[in-house]
Amino acid sequence: MWPLLSSGAALLLLLLWARRRGLAYVLVHHRWVFVCLFLLPLSVLFDVYYQLRAWAVRRLHSAPRQHHQRVRRIQQQVREWKEEGQKTYMCTGRPGWLTVSLRVGKYKKTHKNISISLMDVLDVDTERKVVCVEPLVTMGQLTAHLNPMGWTIPVVPELDDLTVGGLIMGTGIESSSHIYGLFQHTCTAYELVLADGSHVRCTPEENSDLFYAVPWSCGTLGFLVAAEIKIIPAKKYVKLHYEPVRGLKAICRRFLEESENRDNHFVEGLVYSLEEAVIMTGVMTDEAVQGKINRIGNYYKPWFFKHVENYLKADKMGTEYIPARHYYHRHTRSIFWELQDIIPFGNNPVFRYLFGWMVPPKISLLKLTQGEAIRKLYEQHHVVQDMMIPMKSLVKCIETFHSDIKVYPLWLCPFILPNNPGMIHPKGDEMELYVDVGAYGEPKTKHFEAMASTRQIEKFVRHVHGFQMLYADCYMTREEFWEMFDGSLYHRLRKQLQCTDAFPEVYDKICKAARH
Repeated sequence: MWPLLSSGAALLLLLLWARRRGLAYVLVHHRWVFVCLFLLPLSVLFDVYYQLRAWAVRRLHSAPRQHHQRVRRIQQQVREWKEEGQKTYMCTGRPGWLTVSLRVGKYKKTHKNISISLMDVLDVDTERKVVCVEPLVTMGQLTAHLNPMGWTIPVVPELDDLTVGGLIMGTGIESSSHIYGLFQHTCTAYELVLADGSHVRCTPEENSDLFYAVPWSCGTLGFLVAAEIKIIPAKKYVKLHYEPVRGLKAICRRFLEESENRDNHFVEGLVYSLEEAVIMTGVMTDEAVQGKINRIGNYYKPWFFKHVENYLKADKMGTEYIPARHYYHRHTRSIFWELQDIIPFGNNPVFRYLFGWMVPPKISLLKLTQGEAIRKLYEQHHVVQDMMIPMKSLVKCIETFHSDIKVYPLWLCPFILPNNPGMIHPKGDEMELYVDVGAYGEPKTKHFEAMASTRQIEKFVRHVHGFQMLYADCYMTREEFWEMFDGSLYHRLRKQLQCTDAFPEVYDKICKAARH
């Protein structure tokens, strides 16, 4: 209880100070006071609590043996909902502030909350090369479990707190996606509890329609209770090459060339201005050149995007060896570059050495304590968007982002998109190379207005047959949303599986009106 009281007291002090400096200015530009004094220590305690809780669950309940019992409890809750007369929709009971999505869903307050405590790695099958996990397993937890065994998953989305369930029901991407596709494309099976309380397994061969419809459905076809994910051998290091490139067309051309080169295990681009970028390519290796090892994940190290920018400033290429786990979570400490807007001096060497071990603050706690005033102000002064567009439209996309929001750096991450059934697929009949363009930060355009500017970008993305990640603010109408996404299989299964009375439509969970 004391953390909540402390948070409230801190907000009161900030608001009193804000009266003298100007409310908008203080809440947007001096949030670091509250974050440093309260949220960083709370984040450490939060991590310790959840690690102890996860350890206790594993010790007391023996996850693999108890999994079926926990699934039966979920089934029982669904059946009780049916017996109560299906008065409202169902949703997971996980608090909205715990998700990595920017907003807390309003629907959590009105829908039937189904308690789901499934947070364990169930099995690692090295013969079949798959790992079976429950949906609340995080990326940090999964890589920590697999790496000592000599294995990893093909696509490791960046932030430690991202969950398997969120990456399947939403989406996940990383710099290996130009080979393996999105996170969903590395999954071989899902287990769900459906609206009638039944427990089903789906694969590309068994219940295949459901298998392809689950990704991007945001829990509106059933409750995910387990997933099977491919694993690949892990190596100790990533040999990472940095190449500064100038000129927008040259940037996009080099990025395309490296994305098409399957000898690259990893491809990533950071665009620092309309005409400047650094393109990174990496390969996994067990050997490293002494003197060129960079343990970038250590708490006292510079933030990764700042480290990369040094190659641009020096206008020189470079190669170094990064321990694999450090590479996988290279943007975690700075939450890509979001933390520089929250703690402007966070990359200062003194701060890093003294307090860097507490960084980053938990995104969930930032959401929980932001308050309505901060939320509204950040909405008008801040952008967090990922737009996935065909690689051939990259030049025009960066120009559009520059014109409408002007947020830098931009994150470029290529991925191959197969022509599978489901909500997203290429316009043609064959797989196509796409790129995720991530914009996170304060817009620098004078004419920025959250709704109008985002709608302009959404219109462009629809025009080039791209897709908007569903965690971000969506200003599209229902008609525009289903113009962007293919709802044919999704809507057919909604009717077939009796979901229309059990779960809201995906648009009603992600649209702006559904979040606050």
